[in-house]
This record gives sequence, structure tokens and C-alpha cells, in this order.
Amino acid sequence: MPQNVLVIGAGIGGLTAAALLAKNGDHVTLLEASSELGGCAGKFKRHKFLFPAGATLGMGLEDGGIHERVFRFLGKPLPLEPLETVMEMIHPDHKFVFMKDRKQHVDKIVSHFPAYEPKIRAFYKEVYATASIVRTLMGPLPALPPATAKEWAALTGAIRPVHVKLLPHFNETLGNRLERHGLGELPAFRHMLDGLLIDSMQTGSEDVSYLLAAVALDIYHEGAYYVPGGLYRFSELMGESIKESGGVLKKRRTVTQLEKSGKGWMATDHRGNQYEADAVIVNAPIHLLPGMLPPELASHLKKPLLEGATSETWTTMTLYIAIDSSKLPQPLPPFRQISTGAGMAEGAHFFMSASLPGDLLRAPDGFQTVTISTHSKAGFWNTKEKYEATRETLSERMLQAIEKQIPGFRESIVHLETGAPKAWERYTGRPNGFVGGFPQTLDSALFNSISHRSGIPGLYVCGDHIFPGGGTIGAATSGIHAARSIASKRLI
Repeated sequence: MPQNVLVIGAGIGGLTAAALLAKNGDHVTLLEASSELGGCAGKFKRHKFLFPAGATLGMGLEDGGIHERVFRFLGKPLPLEPLETVMEMIHPDHKFVFMKDRKQHVDKIVSHFPAYEPKIRAFYKEVYATASIVRTLMGPLPALPPATAKEWAALTGAIRPVHVKLLPHFNETLGNRLERHGLGELPAFRHMLDGLLIDSMQTGSEDVSYLLAAVALDIYHEGAYYVPGGLYRFSELMGESIKESGGVLKKRRTVTQLEKSGKGWMATDHRGNQYEADAVIVNAPIHLLPGMLPPELASHLKKPLLEGATSETWTTMTLYIAIDSSKLPQPLPPFRQISTGAGMAEGAHFFMSASLPGDLLRAPDGFQTVTISTHSKAGFWNTKEKYEATRETLSERMLQAIEKQIPGFRESIVHLETGAPKAWERYTGRPNGFVGGFPQTLDSALFNSISHRSGIPGLYVCGDHIFPGGGTIGAATSGIHAARSIASKRLI
């Protein structure tokens, strides 16, 4: 029997859950606080330029990938060609190139460290083998940590003899494996890995869960994509599907109160409108969830969820730039990391993505839009004086690093604005500008993750703070789990 489902928040997780349930025949209402879909994978326009708000590199679009499976189920294919050269990684003493082909990639890495060739090849052989085993679980996609007998049965049913090989690594970090391979004291190699991991796992090799790190280092080889226009295209396709399936999508609706009503739920938005539902999925930041609920109900949220709601994550400082490509020797590549060697945050490491020439959805002919982001700690932004000083310092630090690599970059700029934490809070609803989810350390990954089940019957959560973690793939997966729990079927 179709259910009335309310989804709060049109980030990738909420959109995924809403689209799947609407396609399944349920009566879905999706409320979004802003005027744009996609959350941190949304967009905004300035004059003739379009900028991705945050996420830019398309993943999970290969055959069997998470997003590909969702779009196939919805009948909304997004056919794209994977990048053969994924990104440049510029470090103080080396310029690495991440190649889709695994052998080419390892060969290029080895060329920088010939004395360590056997150790590096053995390390990557192990990483790729581990990732291939973990990836066999992405078909059934069991939820962690299992919270019901059905979820335990699904997990048990997904386990195969080959998964026994993962057990010795469950409590290992990537740093442990680097030491085992004799690579712990190869700083430049390790710094390169840290640069990849901070962007995907929100932490570096020393603390990241090895099993998740193996997948993170391998997944680019499965397929990394440039999406014309940007990742907001994911949101558009899912939004279209929700409406085509009879769902209701309302923007500029901020839910202020969520309470039990009989056997179901009643939500109230900032305009006083009320919405009844049999089940609710919250894709808003978990920091906001306790405040939506009456205190006596909030106290029944699961302990990891309550603890997460009071925990800090990274903030970010983002530059949104439009350039005149004719003023540069050659157009900017679509994806590039730059590390100065002074750490993984505060402008010393940043990810730079540019629109491809000819992508007229993002910029007129002869121009490119560029999104540049660095991790930053919330404590640097907690007073007005520190806020302004940090914004100026990080902006200048990143621009100087770019100018060093691309002489004339500053002169090519025709538009520049910053996205500091308060901007992220205002436009994406992220308290204090917290983005990216929790670092995937042993303390917060896998069985120590936050479940999509809130602890209150009929109330589910999804997004980058929920298992399996950050990124569009992680957020979508949490949305899949929430949808499956409500539909009581696998769906995809």
C-alpha cells in the first residue's frame, strides 16, 4: 500500500530517497529550504557565469555505479565518457597525474620514486585487490551498522568467502599498511595520498580506515567524469523524476518543527504550513535535527546521532572565479589539486576545478568558471575579526599558489567572489558552514558510522554525516538505505 512520505532537504541524499520512493508508487513530498536543489552539489549564477556550489567531479556513473543504478531505475540515463586523465596533483617537488588506467597510474607514480618501485607496486597491488573485494558489497549494498534483524540478514546474505580476506584489515588505518610496505617514511608519496584522501575521506593516511581508503584510492579508476554544466544535473534529473512520478517538490520551505501525530508525523514549515506523513526522511544537517523535535522526542534519537549533532566537522573556504581563457597560454584543465607542502588545510592544499572550453552551460565561449576550495577549521572563523582575516589570508594564499603554477592567472580573472563558512550556512543550511561529513577514521567509519535509522520509528536520516559518509556517492547511498527501509524492498 502506498505511503505518504515527507523528505526534508533536497541534497543528493534526500533527492535520491524521494525519487526512488516516488518511482516506487509512494506519495512523496520533498521540502527544500533554499531556491536551488542539490545542497552542496547545487549551483548558482552570477551574470553570464554558472558556478557549482561545491562538488564538481562526477563519480559513480560507471556501469553498476551508485548514481548509474539510480538513474537507470528512474529511466533517466546520463551517458558520459570517463576521463582518461582524471586530475593533476601538483606538489612542491613532484607533479603527479592521476590516470584512469591502473597500470599507467602506478607506472607514473613509480617514475617519481624509482628506488621504491617494488614497494610501491606491492602497495598498489594490495590496495586494488582490497578495493575489488569491498566493491563486491556495493551490489547488495548492506546498511551499516545493522539496526534490525532484516538488515543483519541482508549483511549476512551479502558475505562471501572472499570477504574473510578483509577481516585482518578491519581495525587498520592506511598508515598501518604504508608502514607494512616500507613506505611510511616516504613523505612525498604519503603527502600525495593525503591530498587524495582529505578531499574524499576528510582525513589523511595516518587515521583513515584502510578499507575505505582502499576504495577511495581505487574508485577514480572505475570512472571519474566531467559533467557538462555541473553535478546539479544529478539534482535536475531526480527532481524531474519525482514530479513525473506524481511527487510534490516545494522550494523555499524551511521545516521548523517535526512531531508525532497519531501513528504518523506532522511537520510545520516557517510559513506555518503543515504536512502529514507516515514516514519522514531528514536530509538536513544532523546538527539541526534535535532542534526540530520536541525535547522528549529528541531524547530518543540514537546516541551516535545525538553525539554527531554536537560535533564539529571541517568548514571550507571557496573561491568562485571566472576567467578570460584568452589571457592564458592554454585553457585550465578540468580538475587539479595544488599542495604547497604546508599541510592539508587552510589554503596549503586545495582542489581546483574548471569548466571545459565549450561548456556553454557554465560560461560563454572564451571563458571558464573555476571553483577552488580548501579545508579549514571552524575555530579560525568564530569571531568577526578572525573571520575577515582568515578569508583574506586564505584567498591570497590560494591565489599566490595558483599564480606560481599558472603565470598570468590573476590578470585573467573577470569575476571573483568568496564562499566562506557563513555563506555556506546561509545558502546550504549548514550550521557554522560544516561540510563534507565526518572524517572516516576507525572511530567513525563502517560499524561505527551513524545509521540511517534515527532510533525513532518512522524517522530516517540521510546525507554526508550518515553511513557510508561524504561525497555524492555516500549521500546517495544513505538515501537508498532510507528509501529501502520505508519501501521494505531493495528498489535498486
